[in-house]
Amino acid sequence: METTPSRLEQLLAFYREDPADPFTVYAIATEYRSAGQPTQAWPYYQELLEQHPGYVGTYYHAGKLQAEQGDAAQAEQILRKGLQVARQAGQLHAASELQQALNQVLGLDYEDD
Repeated sequence: METTPSRLEQLLAFYREDPADPFTVYAIATEYRSAGQPTQAWPYYQELLEQHPGYVGTYYHAGKLQAEQGDAAQAEQILRKGLQVARQAGQLHAASELQQALNQVLGLDYEDD
């Protein structure tokens, strides 16, 4: 009986066919992160940040990943850049989410307990 390739295996096959597609790179990073494998996810987020700096969705998830890994300085840098990119692209909802994530990293999220 033939086994069906996993979603990650399919995405990696798409990546081998077209490594320049930012959506595929983003999907692989997200898949690894969702599977609790942040060290496998990070190189794909890095690739997006370096090679596809206009791909707005990257910044939130890459910043959150760095914050979760304890690198607040790197998270702040990524989120600030993402905020700039989102505003320039007119993606105000994304900018709002990035601002909230940045506030969290900076300890400025005043939630009532």
